[in-house]
Parts: sequence; C-alpha cells; structure tokens
Amino acid sequence: MATAGALALTALGGTSYAATNGTGTHPGAQGQTQTQTQSQTPTQTPAQTPTQSATPRSGAQDASDARIRITPGQEVHGVALNDAVHVTVSNGRLTKVTMTAVATGTEIPGTLSADGTSWKPNGPLKEATSYSVTAEAEDAQGRSATEGASISTVSPVNDFLGHLSPGNGSTVGVGMPVSFTFDRTVHDKAAVASQIQVSSSSGQQVVGHWLNGSRLDFRPEHYWKPGSTVTVKMTVNGVQKTATFKVGRSQVSTVDAKTKQLTVVRDGKTIKTIPISSGSAEHPTYNGQLVIEEKFTHVHMNGATVGLTEKDGKPSYDIKAVPHAMRLTDSGTFIHGNYWGAPSVFGKVNTSHGCVGLKDARNADDPRTPAAWFFNHSMTGDVVIVKNSADKTKVSPDNGLSDWNMSWNQWVSGSTSH
Repeated sequence: MATAGALALTALGGTSYAATNGTGTHPGAQGQTQTQTQSQTPTQTPAQTPTQSATPRSGAQDASDARIRITPGQEVHGVALNDAVHVTVSNGRLTKVTMTAVATGTEIPGTLSADGTSWKPNGPLKEATSYSVTAEAEDAQGRSATEGASISTVSPVNDFLGHLSPGNGSTVGVGMPVSFTFDRTVHDKAAVASQIQVSSSSGQQVVGHWLNGSRLDFRPEHYWKPGSTVTVKMTVNGVQKTATFKVGRSQVSTVDAKTKQLTVVRDGKTIKTIPISSGSAEHPTYNGQLVIEEKFTHVHMNGATVGLTEKDGKPSYDIKAVPHAMRLTDSGTFIHGNYWGAPSVFGKVNTSHGCVGLKDARNADDPRTPAAWFFNHSMTGDVVIVKNSADKTKVSPDNGLSDWNMSWNQWVSGSTSH
C-alpha cells in the first residue's frame, strides 16, 4: 500500500512570507515550535546471517563458508531507485545473481565485480515496483550457498517530505485546521489521504479536502469545540505515528470595515471593542473568515515584496519593525499595531494597504495600547472575521488558513473520501 511518506511535524509559525523579510518572536505556549522529524528513509532491517543451503555432490556435505549479504535486506520497502541494492559475499565468490521484477518476471541486468565478491544492477530501478533477488556463491572448497530477498522501491507518494500543522502538543484557537503541506505535487492523492485519520474528542465529524496539489487540510463543519483534543494518526512505512493538539478557549473577533471597529468575542461574550483602520478604497481588506497563523512581536514589512511600489519603483511602504503583527493570509494580510498613524485615524478612516491596524506604540513597549492588548489575548488558530469591506474578491481557502471560506457542502463534495 502506498504511504504518506516521511512527515515532519512542525508547529505553525516562524516562517517569513511575501509581505515580510524578517522573523519574529512567538511568545506564549501556542507559539512554541515543536519538531518531530521522521526519517524519509524507511527503517531497514539489518541483514541477518544468511541461511546456507549446501548442494551435495556425493552424499552429505559440510555447510559452505561463503556468507552472502543482500542490501538493503529482506522485505524492505521504500528502497531508493539508484545505488541502493548490492549483493556481496565474504569467504567465497558469487557465481550467479538474479534480480527480477515480481509482476512481470523481467530480469534486471547487473554487473559482477572482477573478483566475484560483489554485484549491483546496471541502472536505476523502477519506482513502486517489487523485486526478487537470488544470489549463489561458492567457498574455497567449492561448497555452495544461496540467499534471497524481496524488496520494493519507493512510491511517488512517499518520495517527499510533508509538514503537519499545528505542532504536536500545541494549544490553538478554534479555527485552526489540520494542514499537511507536501514539498511537491501529490499525484496519488487517495493513497496519501488513506494513511491519515483525524478525530476530535468532541465527536465532531472531521473531513479532509485537497486545497491544491500539495496541500491536504482537515476540519469539522463548524469551528472546533473549545477544550477538545484533536488526534492525528499517520501510517508511515507501515508504522503508525500519532500527534495531538489541544483546542483552547473560543475567541472569534469581527472586523467591521464600515464601522471601523474590532469586536472580540470570548466564549460567546463580547470582552472588548477596539477602533481600527482597515484597507483603503484602493486596497480594501479581504472579507471572510481568516485565522491567525503566526505571531510576531516585530516584523519588517516592505510593500515591494507584494508588488506594491510607487512610480519611481520604491516600495509603497517600508517599515522596519511593525509591532504586534499577526498573519492572516499568506499573501500578506496582517492584523497589527500601528504607531505611525494619527490617533484620529482609528475608528474613523480606512488607510492601510489591506491590513487591519490597531493603535500601538513604537517598539511595542507599551502594554496599555489596544494592539498590545489584542496581541496578548490572541493565539494562533483564533478566528478574525472581516465584513463590510469594499473588496469583492473572495479570499481563497488555501490563502493562509482560510479553509472556513469554503462551504461545508463544497468541502465534503471534494473530500478525500470521494
């Protein structure tokens, strides 16, 4: 069966995307990066002392001294296509080595060394193919020995790394999807998806959906239940791996671009209303359900990285240390502190290039500011809904953690079970 490959389990955060060119700090437990890397190369069983079979010339014969070793070993799967298969012998000489493709019986040509102590295939093997290797040898007294092994080569679906977020053991907000991002396009999507199961202690139905050729996300119909535990089980090279994360309290904040207010709702109760400044008429903020995917105490923002430049080619903005920045989309939408805008802007005028700004102090050194408060009371996975913006473009579900912008019917109709 095809497997999902080696999966590097990494917590979300710490990566700098298009709108930034620096990294930030991730305070709080939810920002801690935990890494559990599983080797891409499957665990290989060490070659055992081969079983010798003597062919008597006349009557009984002592066992041969020849010791044959077939690398990588018996019943090893995920074998590399190049230079992974070798046959060697000690205390003797190889007399014959035969390697065949099990399904077709095709013999694989190979070369025996001049001294008769080693053999290897002449060229690369085919992917996702089972092979049988049989080797014969003789020792100095002419006593024969044989050894065999069956192997299978790497499949396209496990010949790459995948990355899982959120990280094992993390605590996240109710909007955090389970997201697998693979390093290159997955062709056998059904085979990969079949190796992954996601469940919640809340009992919510969890469904997987391929957002593009290299990203597979899982989510329930509605946000995760607060306090629940989500379990991700992956079968990697026949071995099951498990990761879990905790869903914290519910926090859903709504940005109203028309009233220019941010309303923070914690566990169903409004706990704060903050004046904001969102995207201008020329650069309106995305409408939709966005999710905080990473947090930075400071981040360098340069308009040129997202194609925003003046007529002279200079970036439309270049701010070395934007305080209390939290990413909402991979394309560059943040909700962040703003110390350069006049106090009269917040709650009154939308002036940004698409981000949502809250009043802040330079250097993020005043915990009393609205931006500091919101940053300190938010975690990755919290939902930020933007409404009443002039933007008519629907944010793509794979732009950041925007999965919730796809209806449940669409999500299920294109699910991994179909």
